[in-house]
Amino acid sequence: MTDAENPGTEAPPPPPAPPVEAVEPAAPEPDWATQYKYLLAEFDNFRKRTEREREQRGRDARALVLRELLPFYDALGKASESVRSLAETDPVRRGFELLLREWERFLDREEVTAIARAGELFRAEVMEAVGEARASKARPEGTVTEVVQQGYISGARLLRPARVVVARTPPPDPAAPESPAPAPEGSL
Repeated sequence: MTDAENPGTEAPPPPPAPPVEAVEPAAPEPDWATQYKYLLAEFDNFRKRTEREREQRGRDARALVLRELLPFYDALGKASESVRSLAETDPVRRGFELLLREWERFLDREEVTAIARAGELFRAEVMEAVGEARASKARPEGTVTEVVQQGYISGARLLRPARVVVARTPPPDPAAPESPAPAPEGSL
């Protein structure tokens, strides 16, 4: 009897299929030439990166040393100015002039340049305003009137910002009386 002849009975479920063993594909042969090229490129990038980092550390160390030497140069400049009152043949004056020239040669070789001069426009990226002076025709607003401490750069790197006094027009005094408004025409 089949299920169609006997509608009340159910057919037993079919037996489970035998488990299929998973067949893993064979591992491809390693492509040694390609792996070698990748490894060689990676090593070359590593070498270039470490060289750049080493050069950067050298520039950082050089800038640090130059920054630490600047106060000595400033002090020598002030001492040299104070001995200018001595006779030109005085050995102390000649010694200070010689030292100052050597320092200037050293700073030139290291590409260290001063960044502030009286009369030039104030530049906030390399200067620090430490005072204000009244602006005039000779000293327009926004110009440096005095260099309190010289600033220096080496290449594109700021070693020390210049400390300067900047010309500025004073704001109007709020307590000062305003000029009287003109009287309307026809009124007395």
